[in-house]
Amino acid sequence: MSIRVISGTAKGRKLKLVPGDTTRPVMDRVKESLFNILASDVLDSNWWDLFAGTGAIGIEALSRGATSVRFTDLNRAPIETIKENVEHCQFGKQAEIRRGDAFTMLAGRADRQFEYIYIAPPQYKDMWLEALKLIDDHMDWLTDDGSVIVQIDPSEYQDFPLNNLVEGEQRKYGNTLLVFYDQK
Repeated sequence: MSIRVISGTAKGRKLKLVPGDTTRPVMDRVKESLFNILASDVLDSNWWDLFAGTGAIGIEALSRGATSVRFTDLNRAPIETIKENVEHCQFGKQAEIRRGDAFTMLAGRADRQFEYIYIAPPQYKDMWLEALKLIDDHMDWLTDDGSVIVQIDPSEYQDFPLNNLVEGEQRKYGNTLLVFYDQK
């Protein structure tokens, strides 16, 4: 399997995969659909690719005109892969790459705000729920019109009460479900 940048300034560049099976790269069809939904809202936006893996979502956002992306992952292999992919696409100046625990970061004090926080954690561990609840409790991570996008297997989805976020829409692509959360 190979992944690439679909559109924008880095269109066609191949991205390295994380060695092993700890990450699940997003399919091109899902990535393309996501960015078609967001369209011009990506321009000049700031992203946090929370469980970044290869960095494909954040790199696609940069390629399509996002101002900056914070890439975070807990493990060394994804962080090294992200660094290589970001440099290969020449987005070093717009990328902030941090290794650390997503939940600890989200529970901490916000050091900046994002228009989009993208959550695509390891599957079947309810990590997306924990991350979403932390963002809901710490809304200072989001700009006033900021959104959270969750990428999970459809079987993982569950509806649960949130104080500050509301589910906007869902889009299903095979075994991938995108769920969009906006501010109330």
